[in-house]
Amino acid sequence: MKVYYPLFALAFILSSCGSDAPKETEASSEEKDSKIYDGKLAEHMSLYAALPSAAPNPENEITPAKIKLGHALYYDTRMSLTGNNSCNSCHNLNTYGVDNLPTSPGDLGQNGERNSPTTLNAALHTSQFWDGRMKDVEEQAGGPVLNPVEMNMPSEKDVEKRLSEIDLYKQLFAEAYPGDKNPFTYTNMRNAIGVFERQLLTPSRFDAYMKGDKSALTLQEKKGMLSFTLIGCTSCHNGPLLGGNQMQRFGVHKPYWEATGSEKHDKGLAEQTDDEFDNYMFKVPSLRNIDKTHPYFHDGSVSDLSEAVKIMAEVQLDYKMNKDEVKNVVAFLESLTGEVPAQYKVNPLAITE
Repeated sequence: MKVYYPLFALAFILSSCGSDAPKETEASSEEKDSKIYDGKLAEHMSLYAALPSAAPNPENEITPAKIKLGHALYYDTRMSLTGNNSCNSCHNLNTYGVDNLPTSPGDLGQNGERNSPTTLNAALHTSQFWDGRMKDVEEQAGGPVLNPVEMNMPSEKDVEKRLSEIDLYKQLFAEAYPGDKNPFTYTNMRNAIGVFERQLLTPSRFDAYMKGDKSALTLQEKKGMLSFTLIGCTSCHNGPLLGGNQMQRFGVHKPYWEATGSEKHDKGLAEQTDDEFDNYMFKVPSLRNIDKTHPYFHDGSVSDLSEAVKIMAEVQLDYKMNKDEVKNVVAFLESLTGEVPAQYKVNPLAITE
């Protein structure tokens, strides 16, 4: 007996056979593109590095007692003459080590002339301040305390005397420097703050990517990282901090103030050396947490990250970025944002006193 299958049954069988065939979904297409970008980035990875897990200083041993002391000093407004300012006032750890102001008000309300850079990861920089005039965070920690515009203390002796009269510090200095007959020295104060700042490291998803987790960055972030590299940004922003390791002239292809709208034409390092060769030389800032540390540049003249990215390409590299490049590079920069260690965002003085 012959059996006849209706046409609709035959169509069902054929469609059922075809339904098992793999179809490229949007997700799998993006995954494939992401792997392509991993391959493109592989040859440039030596320009970057993951953030170290520690920032030691052979000349300043790190101990829990020093960290505790430095933590308290960092938040203490008694470090300024009138008691208005602490390190945390300009370098607020709840806002990524900055105050998000173009320039910061000091002890008497007068603003400084340069933007307050973040203290996060600063211990890994090769020098401190925008003009690179101090070598490390220990030396830097003593500068603002005596600066008449910033914390305005008259002298090192005045700082030592004030601290030695505070009961809390009688205990903390003795514990941090048990071998010192007189632990209340300006150097010990600087070193304790320096040790504390060496704890302020902020690893991010970028570090996971650098360590081999290719899923840590999105496709857009990888596109941005490649653009950032090929455009030439890495000539200055490289290494584990993507900056913080060299001095460079700001305004290679045109005066920076023409792009930033800066009212003052700050000469950078030349303000210290009075050498024309140093005109407009500034320390290259780290790009870690850059999307949180606005406004940008030494004078805080630009508040928008996309605008800052376009300005840098134009002024330093003579390159005009298109909208997609800017968007992708900004996405990449956002992958550099980590977390401030939670215990250090708490003012210990609010608990102990």
